[in-house]
Amino acid sequence: MQPDTSVKRVLIYRLGSLGDTTVALPCFHLIERAYPNSERVLLTNFPIHAKAPASAAVLGESGLVHGYMRYTVGTRSPGELLRLAGEIRRFKPDVLVYLMPLRKPSAVQRDRWFFRLAGGVKRIVGVPAPVDLVRIQNAATGMYQAEAVRLAQTVRAMGDAAPEKLENWSLRLTAAEKKTAHVSLGELAGKPLIVCGPGTKMQAKDWGQENWRALLTKLAAGYPGFGLALIGAKEDAEVSEYVARDWPGAKANLCGQLSPRETAAVFEGANVFLGPDSGPMHLAACAGMPCVIAFSARGLPGVWYPAGQQHRVIYHKVNCFGCNLETCIVEGRKCLTSITVDEMVAAVESVLAPVLKR
Repeated sequence: MQPDTSVKRVLIYRLGSLGDTTVALPCFHLIERAYPNSERVLLTNFPIHAKAPASAAVLGESGLVHGYMRYTVGTRSPGELLRLAGEIRRFKPDVLVYLMPLRKPSAVQRDRWFFRLAGGVKRIVGVPAPVDLVRIQNAATGMYQAEAVRLAQTVRAMGDAAPEKLENWSLRLTAAEKKTAHVSLGELAGKPLIVCGPGTKMQAKDWGQENWRALLTKLAAGYPGFGLALIGAKEDAEVSEYVARDWPGAKANLCGQLSPRETAAVFEGANVFLGPDSGPMHLAACAGMPCVIAFSARGLPGVWYPAGQQHRVIYHKVNCFGCNLETCIVEGRKCLTSITVDEMVAAVESVLAPVLKR
């Protein structure tokens, strides 16, 4: 498709968290290429008591979008729906790009009719075909289609989002964001670096602080020349301090000190990222950083893996895989507790071996 320079206003509909926004990056880049002269506004969910959506922490000053419109998830309030419809009509989008997570066909059709009838939108791109509303599995590998690939297929009428190309995952970090990351690293800047983000708000994704501590202790012995940076939210600072307690070399606990985009800048100078399935994992992949992940089997294998072929994802396909639970009590998170420290060490060694040969 040739760029459509006549389109002046584009509304993009994408809900979700930091990770949901990150996996849609190739589509955001495609939208910019398809409608280069447009003002692009993202219709998304805002956290309660927050002035900006989670997506703003990812997209920042990249220029991929120029503003945000609030959507209250799950609302059935006529007043709220009328407010949203009025805001869409005032914006007068020439095109609405539908970039939603996997939904039931009935929900997709309800969305479509809302935007057409209430919002006055005449042109919608990306409403998924039935084939795009199921998780496709590769029979040979057992892997399921990545969410980034599924999204790219839904908007293929605009062109090729090419999620396999690293440049389409660019966050376009600013010089200021890179400088903040460099200053925060202090003596670690420019040195061989392991980054670890052990924290997670979801119990079903938690490998356990004792495992992370044992892993870092073994890596400290095996890689004495490496520094360690710990990243995450402010709430992750305590667990990060604990897991790094036996690290004898240079280290920096940056939890709560950096924005997601500044954290992404830290990854640009690192050698490997260690963590669970998380938003930081996707940010590391955007920087081309190899990830070694203790991956919960609550999701289907492959759907939310980090983009790229350089990663080592440890995923144990137990009998209850794909449960989608946020809290696992009955099975005791056996998909994660069965992942050994030695498995993770071996994965890190395979990633760092080329680095040590240089």
